This record gives sequence, C-alpha cells and structure tokens, in this order.
Amino acid sequence: MKKLLIMALAFFPISLWAQIGLKGGMNFANITKVSSINNKSNTGFAVGLFLAPRSKGILGYRSEIDFSRQGYNFDTNTNTGNVNLDYILLPQLTTINITRFFQIQLGAQMAFLINSKATESNSTSNSYGSLMSYYNKFDYGLAGGLEIHPFKGLLIGARYNLSLGDLYKNLATATPGSVPSFIPDVNVKNNVVNIYIGWHFVKAK
Repeated sequence: MKKLLIMALAFFPISLWAQIGLKGGMNFANITKVSSINNKSNTGFAVGLFLAPRSKGILGYRSEIDFSRQGYNFDTNTNTGNVNLDYILLPQLTTINITRFFQIQLGAQMAFLINSKATESNSTSNSYGSLMSYYNKFDYGLAGGLEIHPFKGLLIGARYNLSLGDLYKNLATATPGSVPSFIPDVNVKNNVVNIYIGWHFVKAK
C-alpha cells in the first residue's frame, strides 16, 4: 500500500505537467471615478498559477488562481494617500488561438477580499473601525485579454478585469463621521489592467 501511494504521488503530477503554468506581473488598478476623493490609479502586483490543457483546435480554456493587490490613490480636501486591497481571484477563461503565437482570452471571474490597508497623510483622521468592515468580501466580474507566445513555454500578456459587484457595503447605516474620508458616498467598482509574464510547462513534442 505504501509503495502504491508513493508511486501515485510521483506519477500524478507528470500527467498535469504539460497543463500548468506560473505568471506574475504589475497591476494598474483604480475604481470608478469619483470627484469627492479625486481617485487615481494605484500600482500593485499579481502572481498566479494556471491550468491550461493543450488545445488542438482554435478554442480552449484556462482556469487560474491568482493573488492580486489592487486599490486606488485618493486626494480629498483633508487627506491624501492610497488604499491597497488584496484579493484571491479565480478567473475562468475561454481561449481563442489565432495562431500558435497569439491568443485572445475572454471570460468571467470571482474574487475574494482577504485584506485591506490604507495609508493616509492625516493619520489623526483614522477614527473609524476595522477597514475590512466597509468592503464587500466577495466580488465578481468580467475579464479579457491578449497573450503572445514568442517561443515554447514563455508567455507575455495583458488583461483587463472589470468588476460588476459593488466595492462597499451599504454605508447608509454607518454612524455619522465613522466612514473614512477616502470612501465616497456613492458605490464604486474595481477595474484593473494587468501586464504579466509567465511560463507554461508545455511538453516537448
């Protein structure tokens, strides 16, 4: 029994080796434009693991699990700084292979907020409660992008993630004065441009 378990652990990954890959890159993130906080793009990063079975035709699919740091910069009348939001993303994408060197990706994704942090110039204004309590922990949206494959294994791509879920919880019930100045009085959505490089562990022919 022990030998069978060892053999299973040794050979099972081999069957997946030609399907998995790693990727990492930069995020240029923001939220819906809101004049009250004068929000601007915030630079973050994303790293992930993907499963992309080799396709013999034009269409294929790709599943990913990514860590994504995104958020926004803000500049109110009394405060400036940035908000970092850390998500676990689960994109499910249809791939369209134009040639073996060029691919279009379209699909949807779920996102789970695991951490939030604000850096402020006016630290005396942070009399609010836990920052995580203001944000929805679950998000969902659309994703689309382009990817080039210069040679076997290497991939370079760009993707746009558009959130369809509200970033904040219902703030109408919040105690007056308890909402941070960098959270606007209207709900907004995440949007992220991701530029990345990666490696697909394709099996040699």
